[in-house]
Amino acid sequence: MLSPQVKSNFRHLYADILWFGLVVGSSMSFLAVFATRQGASSFQVSLLSAGPAVVNLLISLPAGRWLEGKPLIWSTFLSSLLQRAGYLVLILLPWFFAPVGQVWVIILVILLMSLPGTLLAIGFNALFADTVPPEYRAEIAGRRNAILAFTTTVTSLACGQLLDNIIFPLNYQLVFALGGIGAMMSSYHLSRLRLPNELPRRIRTSLRDLARPGMLYFLDAIRQPLGLRFLTRSSEKPLLRLDLLRGSFGPFMGAYLLFYTFQYVSIPIYPVFMVRALKMTDGQISLSSALFFSAMMLASMGLASLSGRVGHKGTLVIGSLLFGIYPLFIGLAQDARLVWLASLGGGVAWGITAGGILNRLMERVPDSDRPAGMAFHNVALNLGILLGSLLGPLLGEVIDLRTLLLANAAMRVLAGVVFIFWG
Repeated sequence: MLSPQVKSNFRHLYADILWFGLVVGSSMSFLAVFATRQGASSFQVSLLSAGPAVVNLLISLPAGRWLEGKPLIWSTFLSSLLQRAGYLVLILLPWFFAPVGQVWVIILVILLMSLPGTLLAIGFNALFADTVPPEYRAEIAGRRNAILAFTTTVTSLACGQLLDNIIFPLNYQLVFALGGIGAMMSSYHLSRLRLPNELPRRIRTSLRDLARPGMLYFLDAIRQPLGLRFLTRSSEKPLLRLDLLRGSFGPFMGAYLLFYTFQYVSIPIYPVFMVRALKMTDGQISLSSALFFSAMMLASMGLASLSGRVGHKGTLVIGSLLFGIYPLFIGLAQDARLVWLASLGGGVAWGITAGGILNRLMERVPDSDRPAGMAFHNVALNLGILLGSLLGPLLGEVIDLRTLLLANAAMRVLAGVVFIFWG
């Protein structure tokens, strides 16, 4: 029998993700597009992901240590307010800066947001594990994912219409205002969570919650909070243990690093190519985002069945081999129609791949070494984001963007082949 406090926690977790979906479908979905329309280069767009990756590399392990023993609800709530204040700053940019200046201010704001955002991402995952009983975690995470998919899709489509029908830049200011409202309301519901009298058993499995407060969303790069909560549960043991890399876990992490690097090569290229080469409207871009996220969520619902047939490694290999669909179709596109098809196919591929990454990682990391294994994954993830985000614009200076997208499709298939041997 659930206590009234636990039921209240469930309601606030649902409300938190509902409002967070408003943030994802508005500010997060259109920030890179806005920067591109204000003249941002692919290199400047890449800094929106590279900057937070550097911050995460530098402070995630100390942040996890710092959170040990701290009031978890208050720390998470405070970090959420500090991080999400950045969304309110975005509203003011057109009033105070010229377009070129706005681009650099956006980069600076995102970089500053990533400092408390790292604390928020780690703290929330630990908080979720501590406020939801183990037997209800899969159910609550599944419902949160469904709410997130619905609100993100509806918000993205609505913002697309708003952007197409209201004069620039007021249209983007309204979109950022929606994101700011959603961010503040999400933080409010985080503050209403309460730890139960007896903490739930801290099971050493994935929480399967797609919502990652504190992190940024990029289309084709929905990052999952793979084991971040373990960074708060190290019991003073060293988190970066090089001895783990001497066996098969070393090549395994190398395969993950290669995958993340190749994944992020094209992330800074998409908005520039869609806006400048394909001349897509904001409404057309919003539809592609909605199609991608919806397809990803539908694919994730069938993940358990696929994993049951081919295993977690098989799922990872299949998803990663299909992962080149998105840059391939966009590279071949002449207008929005093939981009929409790319969003459907890419969403399915990423839904499979993301689940395979998560489940295979949890399968390979020994239970006794879970905090250290997850710390190494966090390093591989953020180092891959940094390398890929910088490599893409550099290659874009040598070859045209269409050719780069097609080349990235081949890179992603190569990463899938590597998973066959070392995944």
